[in-house]
Amino acid sequence: MPLEFSAFLPAFLSPLTGLVDQGGPVVLLLLVLSIVAVALIAAKVIQFTLSGVGRHGAARKALHLWLDGRPQEAQVAAARSTSVLADIMLKLTKGASEPAADRELLKEDIERICVQRINGLRAYLRPLDMIAQTAPLIGLLGTVLGMIEAFQAMQGAGAAVDPSVLAGGIWVALLTTAVGLAVAIPVSAIVGWLDSRIEAEQSEMEALVTAFFTGAVAERGAARVVAMPVSEPRHAV
Repeated sequence: MPLEFSAFLPAFLSPLTGLVDQGGPVVLLLLVLSIVAVALIAAKVIQFTLSGVGRHGAARKALHLWLDGRPQEAQVAAARSTSVLADIMLKLTKGASEPAADRELLKEDIERICVQRINGLRAYLRPLDMIAQTAPLIGLLGTVLGMIEAFQAMQGAGAAVDPSVLAGGIWVALLTTAVGLAVAIPVSAIVGWLDSRIEAEQSEMEALVTAFFTGAVAERGAARVVAMPVSEPRHAV
C-alpha cells in the first residue's frame, strides 16, 4: 500500500490532500515551508506594528521642539509614542540634557542603538528570503525526479507505451514546480516590501539623528544647536 503523504497534514490543510498525494513528499515539504513563511510574515507584521515602523510624526515633532529650545516639551512629545524613532529621540533629548553630556560620546552611542534597532527589524528576513529562493529549486527537483520516474516507466513498457499514462506522469511531475513557484513568488514580494520599509525607517532615523546634532542648519538657517561639551583628547601616559 503506497504511503499517503496527506496523512502528515494538519486538519486545516485537509483540502490539499489530493495535491499532496499527487505531488508526494516534495509538495508536502513546500507546504510546510509555506506555513513557516506565513508564520514569519505574521510575526514581522506584528513586530512592525508594535515598533511603530512608518510612524514618524512624534519623532519629528520632538526634534522640532528640541531645535526650538524646548527640551522638556521635546521629551514629552517623544515619550507619547512607542515607535522606534520616538524612542531614539527620547534617548537623544535625555542624553543631551545631562549636565555632563559629551556630544561625541552621545553621537557614537546613539549610532550603536540605531544599529541595534535596525538589526532587530531585520530579524527573520533571512529565513524568509531563503524560503523564497529555495522553494522554486525544490519544486524543480521534484519535477526532475518525476520526469525520471515517468521515462523509466516508459522504458519498462517498451512498445506498449500508453501516451495518456505518460502525459499524466509528466503533468504530476510539473506540479511540484508550480507549487514551488506559488510559494516563492508571494514570499519574495513580501520580503521586498518588508525590506523597503526597513530601508525607509533607517533613512528617516539617520536624517533625524543628523538633524539633531547639526541643528538642521540647511533648513532652519540660524538653527539652535544644543551646546554640549566636547571631550578633550586623551593623551597616552
